[in-house]
Amino acid sequence: MSEPFRPGGDGIRTRLFQIIFESDTPLAKGFDIALILVILASVLVVILDTVNHLSAAYGEWFYWLEWGFTIAFTVELLVRLVILDKPLRYLRSFYGIIDVVAILPTWLMLLLPGTQTLVIVRLLRVLRIFRVLRLMQFVGEGRLLVEALLRSWHQIFLFLFTVFLLVTLFASLVYMIEPIEAGFTSIPKAIYWAIVTLTTVGYGDIVPITPLGQAISNLVMLIGYSIIAVPTGVFSAEVIRSIRADRYSEQACPGCGHDRHEKRALYCLKCGTWLDEETPDPHLAERASGTPKD
Repeated sequence: MSEPFRPGGDGIRTRLFQIIFESDTPLAKGFDIALILVILASVLVVILDTVNHLSAAYGEWFYWLEWGFTIAFTVELLVRLVILDKPLRYLRSFYGIIDVVAILPTWLMLLLPGTQTLVIVRLLRVLRIFRVLRLMQFVGEGRLLVEALLRSWHQIFLFLFTVFLLVTLFASLVYMIEPIEAGFTSIPKAIYWAIVTLTTVGYGDIVPITPLGQAISNLVMLIGYSIIAVPTGVFSAEVIRSIRADRYSEQACPGCGHDRHEKRALYCLKCGTWLDEETPDPHLAERASGTPKD
């Protein structure tokens, strides 16, 4: 088994790792900002290419610019993989998947014309701006919200299922009560009305005209206001639990790029790489010397 890559063991790889995966030096920040500007430029090219008169006038320029961006992003991804000792783990991470998806549509265009518009997903790579602007604590808070949502999905699903049953029931009642002239030509059409009424959006394109139908509408709107608190309370309780259990840092792993570890962790949770960039792994030094450390 190969030795985990440690910053400091290889000068070029260490330097590239600090520039590409970190953001605490001027050069690293400059790289991240330049990368974000290039990402925004590539997305702008895709957007402008969908405008007919611009595409007709500058379509060839847009085509070559898109290929230039794709080649640049492909080279950048390859460099990221080369400087990591466990690149496959990075490819399975969130940022790794986004990096691959960002370049895939243009290469697929060679086989499936028309897929180039999917490169709009490159905009997700702008999420790296959180690291540049020292906003990673907000990313951590966002993860708390996601974790809370995942833990409460059973209760939320049961709640939504109950709401769907109520919507279907009220829609069926109004469909039977209202004449066709009111616009309730089918139960699916009535379900559309019930959802719009329950959420208090009120488009007004379909409205009951009978007194009983209007009374049901009032009841549906009142229920819509009253049920808002149910999922909010469930989700809020899970958020509080997540905040209490939060004990993670955002340090990037030099082995696989994973950036979520316990605050006192010495080794990467995903690949086991030594996390301290300033000092070598004492266990590797101990094995190299053959002398157990007291």
